[in-house]
Amino acid sequence: MLRIGLFLAFLVVPVLEIWLLIQIGQVIGGWQTVGLLIADSLLGAWLVRREGRRAWAALQNALESGRMPDKELADGGMIVAGGALLLTPGFITDVFGFALILPFTRPLARRALAWFLARRVKAMAARSPYGPLLGQHPGQHPAQSPQRPGNVVPGQVLDDDDFAER
Repeated sequence: MLRIGLFLAFLVVPVLEIWLLIQIGQVIGGWQTVGLLIADSLLGAWLVRREGRRAWAALQNALESGRMPDKELADGGMIVAGGALLLTPGFITDVFGFALILPFTRPLARRALAWFLARRVKAMAARSPYGPLLGQHPGQHPAQSPQRPGNVVPGQVLDDDDFAER
C-alpha cells in the first residue's frame, strides 16, 4: 500500500505542481510567478537555517542534561525533510516544507508522523514470522500474550555480588 502511495505521489505531485504554476502564472504573470518562487526559496532557506540552529542547540542541551533527545531528533529530521521539499520548485511542496519547518506547525507534523509510524510498526509486527514464537497471535501485542504454565522455567537470578562471594 505504501509503495502504491509513493508511486502516485511521485506521479501526481509534479503534474499538480506544473498545473498550479501555470494557473498562478496566468493570474499574476510569468515573471511574477518566478519571483514568487525565488522569494519563497529565500524565505525557506532563512527559516531552515534558523530552525536548524535552534534544533541543534536543543539537541545539545538534551544530551548534556542526560535525557533521550527523541523530540529534538524528530525536529531535526523534519527540518531536513522540509528543507528538501523547499528545494523542489513548486508551491504544493513548499506548503508541506513550511509545515515541517515552522515551529508552530512542527508539533502537529510530529504527532502525525508518530501516528503513521506507530501504525506501520503494528502492521509489520502483525506480519512478523516471529509472533508465534513469542507466544502471541498475529496482530497481538507482546504484553497481551497468554501466560501458559508450561513455558515457565524455574531459576535464580545472580548479580555480580553473588559471584564475588563465591
